[in-house]
Amino acid sequence: MSIERNWAGNLEYRAAVSHPESVDELRALIATGGQTRILGTRHCFNDIADSAGALIALDRMPATYEVGASRDSVRVAGALRYGDIASRLEDEGLALANLASLPHISVAGAVATGTHGSGDGIGALSTAVRGLSIMTASGDIRTLARGDEGFDGAVVSLGALGAVLEVTLDVEPTYQIAQHVFEHPSWDAILADLGAVTGAGTSVSIFSTWQQTDVADQIWIKQRVAATRADARAGQSQRDDLAAALGAAAAEGKRHPILGVDPEACTEQGGVAGAWFQRLPHFKLEFTPSAGAEIQSEYLVPRTDAVAAIEAVRSLADRIAPLLLVNEIRTVKADELWLSSSSGTDAVGLHFTWKPDEAAVREFLPTLEAALPASARPHWGKVFTLDGAAVRARYPCWDDFAALAASFDPERRFVNEYLGRLGL
Repeated sequence: MSIERNWAGNLEYRAAVSHPESVDELRALIATGGQTRILGTRHCFNDIADSAGALIALDRMPATYEVGASRDSVRVAGALRYGDIASRLEDEGLALANLASLPHISVAGAVATGTHGSGDGIGALSTAVRGLSIMTASGDIRTLARGDEGFDGAVVSLGALGAVLEVTLDVEPTYQIAQHVFEHPSWDAILADLGAVTGAGTSVSIFSTWQQTDVADQIWIKQRVAATRADARAGQSQRDDLAAALGAAAAEGKRHPILGVDPEACTEQGGVAGAWFQRLPHFKLEFTPSAGAEIQSEYLVPRTDAVAAIEAVRSLADRIAPLLLVNEIRTVKADELWLSSSSGTDAVGLHFTWKPDEAAVREFLPTLEAALPASARPHWGKVFTLDGAAVRARYPCWDDFAALAASFDPERRFVNEYLGRLGL
């Protein structure tokens, strides 16, 4: 049996991967019994999708894509990548409200792990979900729609309910985004009014390698193109004023989030407008995103704890910088999904792209986790070392989710070691 790995190469899967091509083939595979997990595009950096039993990828299942009659929704196969559906939506004059930093991830996998993009006024990718179709361990197909009992628990599901066959997403009329990059903003000025910084665009990211503690490396501001010239001038004036307040300068050329890396893989910058799906992600679909060989961690804190969290990271800069490729800070609007990292609170995410030395990263993470506010919620698909009790305590609806998972999967067929460590 050939060994298969996750996207970053830091995890070897323990079982051969099956690729059913129909609902009946999937049902037959699930019916064989034993522990079962569903793989997406393998962008998780921990063992959330791993199993010593059956591993099933849905990438060869029918590629459902159907825009709703009212043109405010699209029903897609869960295994499709956001990059697979984005250009098709654009061809029909439609768009999603947000995208993650890379379009290479599957819809179902991103939704199930609470993956997000950025924006004070935009929710995580899971908030666009209005319907789900899930095959359970019994082979039954259950559908849930927004407003149904249990729906808020079934969206960010950690793969504990079954195989997500189809997802229905909210869509809206297409729009354009322009992306502006500023360099060397003052950390003191950023933290003096973090809301002014993160509110300066539709989507804002602050990047730092923490090689310096007085300035960050870059701020990327992605802004919906204004409807009128007056609005466009006002937006430009706001960005100029912000840059002056932060002591930052507009980048003189295209930049990559990781210093010194060729920016060819990145989406266009310099204020050149383009379709939403060509600007909201940091990386183009046809390129390997980020560094490729890397480890990732992320912790999301309530807005009220954001400055304290960033200061905690700043205080550990001398220990973080040798392990780090780049740290990105982004915002996510509050939602009501039970296991969303922004459930019940507007959140600020502190995302760490580490050098590919997992042993060293794991050795350091307890120090970082102890320094962060106790409200920090780890991203479900990235590397963290908090124990299950600590994680559960940060989700008021955890017991409701456990009951929902038990109702979908009473034999615990979809519960693996990862979920066991969380106490499911």
